[in-house]
Amino acid sequence: MLRPSKKITRKELKEDKLVTTYSLVTSYYEKNKRTISIALLATLLVIAAIVVYVRNRADASEKAQAGLGAISSYIDNGQYQTAIDGIPSRNIQGLRAIVENFGSSPGGELARFQLASALLALGKYDEALEHYKSFSPPNALLDAGRRAGLGTCYEARKEYEDAAAEFEKAAAADATDPRVPEFLHNAARNYAAAGEKEQAVEIWKRLKKSHAASSYGRDAERYIVQYSL
Repeated sequence: MLRPSKKITRKELKEDKLVTTYSLVTSYYEKNKRTISIALLATLLVIAAIVVYVRNRADASEKAQAGLGAISSYIDNGQYQTAIDGIPSRNIQGLRAIVENFGSSPGGELARFQLASALLALGKYDEALEHYKSFSPPNALLDAGRRAGLGTCYEARKEYEDAAAEFEKAAAADATDPRVPEFLHNAARNYAAAGEKEQAVEIWKRLKKSHAASSYGRDAERYIVQYSL
């Protein structure tokens, strides 16, 4: 006579699933433990590399900022070539060396912007242009400065349309920037130089309307009349 089958309780079913799962996981690990160990080691190495990178980047940024502090007085006094080259005899790094050694750090990026601006002040437009292009601005203010620097370089190279476009982008970077009227005027001036008179007049009209109190806003009407003829 067959005995009636025993009814399996929910608890026993749950325990059976846990046993089965544990068995499967254990079996998988035993068969693949070498691969798993390698993968785990690789993960740990990646984590360690990230920690070292972040720490080194912070150290590099501090060193770059210290270098900028040592050279800042030469920038403020307009001694741009000294700021670029540094003073090796006094163990003072110049902007070029700071960029070469720490350029990928935040402090090194700021040195790159300063280097581009110093080169621009010395009329070395091609080199300044390359450094402005390589600079990654951390905020809108420096983005506007970078765009204006690019515009000035392009204007010096008589690439007026490119210059105008960069000055427009500089004006759009931060509406609260007090340099916006100047950027707009420079954009209009370069569009006019490129033969794009209608576009130039439109920007001067915008300048007159939005920044009437500025000197550029007050002068805008004269340019509107001049280039509308």
